[in-house]
Amino acid sequence: MTEKKEETPAAGASRRDFIKNTSLAAAGFMIVPRFVLGGKGYTAPSDMLNVAGVGAGGKGESDIANFAKSGKANIAYLCDVDDRRAANSVKKFPKAKYYKDWREMLDKEAKNIDAVSVSTPDHNHAIVALGAMQLGKHVYVQKPLTHDIWEARELTAAAKKYKVVTQMGNQGASNDGTRQLTEWYNAGLIGDVHTVYAWTNRPVWPQGIQWPTTKSEVPKELDWNLWLGTAPYKEYVDKLVPFNWRGWWDYGTGALGDMGCHLVEAPFRVLGLEYVKDVQASVGTVYVDEFKRGRFPESCPPSSHITLTFPKTKKTKGDVTLHWMDGGIQPERPKELGPDEKFGDDGNGTLFIGTKGKMIASTYSSNPLLLPTSRTKDVNVKQTYARVEGQAEGHYKQWVEACLAGYGKMEVSSPFETAGPLTEALLMANLAVRGHDIQVKGRPESTKLIWDNEAMKVTNFDEVNQFVKREYRKGW
Repeated sequence: MTEKKEETPAAGASRRDFIKNTSLAAAGFMIVPRFVLGGKGYTAPSDMLNVAGVGAGGKGESDIANFAKSGKANIAYLCDVDDRRAANSVKKFPKAKYYKDWREMLDKEAKNIDAVSVSTPDHNHAIVALGAMQLGKHVYVQKPLTHDIWEARELTAAAKKYKVVTQMGNQGASNDGTRQLTEWYNAGLIGDVHTVYAWTNRPVWPQGIQWPTTKSEVPKELDWNLWLGTAPYKEYVDKLVPFNWRGWWDYGTGALGDMGCHLVEAPFRVLGLEYVKDVQASVGTVYVDEFKRGRFPESCPPSSHITLTFPKTKKTKGDVTLHWMDGGIQPERPKELGPDEKFGDDGNGTLFIGTKGKMIASTYSSNPLLLPTSRTKDVNVKQTYARVEGQAEGHYKQWVEACLAGYGKMEVSSPFETAGPLTEALLMANLAVRGHDIQVKGRPESTKLIWDNEAMKVTNFDEVNQFVKREYRKGW
């Protein structure tokens, strides 16, 4: 007897192959409901999304688990450069084939993959996502969408070109809060918003420090070259992987990149913001001795206050000024807020200031409140925006279902169409931060950068344009 060849984990559940091989052209077959064929609770292969997870530990681990939780996603492949980080996902999804190199995975398994989840450090988001999109795969990419402005513009265009379903991992975009804030604003409850504050207690990792000088041995479970990916080559150092990379410009985008997509998503949605026209920043300073300022251009600063100006939109009467504060810096408490009332939550929040009133929200735009807070329960505005089932947790299922439906068939909360411009604005703010590390004779340290959105460059401080589009490491 010939031994039956074992199928790959994905091949037996390929939605595409199932549809292709299950033609109804053969006349005379009776159509039987799938629950009769497969039993109660049976889900046909045609209704399952084959997902490949690039980045299987940390946030990637929780993303993958949430896709599976939808009941409509088959975690068919896992990919991670660090076996230690991937261990939990490998254990939870034993049928998923495991790779270390995402390029090898896509080369070998593309025909069996429907969608790709990208949860790597920021500097490799774009290259993985674009590689998947070019193969026609739907993509879910962790925030911030990209490391560079140019990358965000490219991914936004690619989503449209390749006609794939996209979603950024700022799950608060699926919360009721951002929709409630929009309905209040559209109803005119706070008048015309001219100023917004967004703040965070991040960084909660080291920043404003010198690059470690002590080299360490690379853990045997980690492929250091693959982890570096597009970034310049450096010798491995301790405590960079798996989390503290966020504070280094070669890999992360600082506090703004970590929390900006969560806290500034609501202002973008509520006010219809699109691009920044100018930005300026002040940053926290570290002194290493008496009157001796430490300069650490490789590291993000310990704190910053960034002021962005957005041009008038269809929903505002004039320009909008958005203040970003990190490192524990917060705006002055509104006079309408009681002295003991919470101002946001856990060090994060967003405040809208209009001509007739104010409103605030917490992390992920949760707990939206009109000020004074007593006003919130007295207002009854008609619901005009559909809510996402499960809110933030439903962000994952929403993407899975949209992928199964096909491009353009279902709305998602954070498609690249909106996530791209949001990410660009935040990375534009980082240009102002990085400008403090560039010393040009005769130029003040705190310069207002003027942005040409069409040309994608700063017009009055050319030295910072090197960060709009970085040069990838040779071979990447």
